[in-house]
Amino acid sequence: MIYRDFQDIRLSNLGMGCMRLPQKESYADVDLPQVREMVDYAMAHGVNYYDTAWGYHDGNSELAMGDALSAYPRGSFYLATKFPGYDLSNFPRVREIFAKQLEKLRTDYFDFYLFHNVCELNVDAYLDPQYGVYDFLMQQKRDGKIRHLGFSCHGELPVLRRFLEAYGRDMEFCQLQINFLDWTFQHGAEKVALLREYGIPVWVMEPLRGGKLASLPPEYEQKLKALRPGESVAAWSFRFLQSIPDVKVILSGMSNPEQMRENIETFMTDAPLNEAEMQALSQIASQMLSKNTVPCTACRYCTEYCPQELDIPYLLSLYNEHAFTGGGFIAPMAMQAIDPDKQPSACIGCRSCEQVCPQQIKISEAMADFSEKLAQSGW
Repeated sequence: MIYRDFQDIRLSNLGMGCMRLPQKESYADVDLPQVREMVDYAMAHGVNYYDTAWGYHDGNSELAMGDALSAYPRGSFYLATKFPGYDLSNFPRVREIFAKQLEKLRTDYFDFYLFHNVCELNVDAYLDPQYGVYDFLMQQKRDGKIRHLGFSCHGELPVLRRFLEAYGRDMEFCQLQINFLDWTFQHGAEKVALLREYGIPVWVMEPLRGGKLASLPPEYEQKLKALRPGESVAAWSFRFLQSIPDVKVILSGMSNPEQMRENIETFMTDAPLNEAEMQALSQIASQMLSKNTVPCTACRYCTEYCPQELDIPYLLSLYNEHAFTGGGFIAPMAMQAIDPDKQPSACIGCRSCEQVCPQQIKISEAMADFSEKLAQSGW
């Protein structure tokens, strides 16, 4: 197993993400015998980082991991969970939730604890002293119930910057969605560069984008096989992340023992990509994204001509995310932070913006399609 140094400890480069545990009939119905089997295999092969959260598997991930890890001495692994700030109703309950998490995970302390999912929807609440989330978590750290405090972020760069300006001095790590698509698509490179300014190392979530990058169209797979004949498609995503010096832990949400075995085999060797290989992945990412997204460059010419004063580049970035992913939670979540009269449905189809768009994007059609997609997803 590859390890990365973090302060005075060594963390396995592969961490077990616990959002997609084996399940039976439903997402909430965790297959506990399989979870135990996977944890046993992970522990036997050097994985020492386990990441869960309050909301995973409708609250049952923490219970399952508390059970599976209870078979091992507490000092033999590092345990991470998070305050569920993705739900604004949880903010007044930080003390209650923290105490319950300790109980569910059968522990007296957390090695790593995170402000969960800092984004447009909740950044104001995280920064609001009336809820006392920051103060409470800092006190838990002083009391030894949290060993290392950090945060995860799905928000855009301005949200990340706001959070860092307020709390960056006390954040020890940041968990980001990074993969060879989101390095540009979700501005991963810029986010990592900003964290570097604060001296904050990176933990990675969604390295395979929910499994989307575990298999690729044949033409892309053949190109990669020509460069590394013995490497699986999924391994390329992990090798990409091993090529980023800031990355310490790569979390993979493995759903069965076979995925666990395959990933551990990959992480037995440290094989970062060379320049030609990075370029090949970059070209594949560009080609993949071009098929499902509009080519907005955020020049902002359009905003001056919108009678509804919509933030068209931002809405198009969310449209691209939603369209490429085929749904997901990021765009609907971000939309909750936008006033109804500034959402895609507010577009009146006047096409004034399209007359000045250098990319000749049919913006009005994209806004209409986005509104329809959001409605179909139940938002």
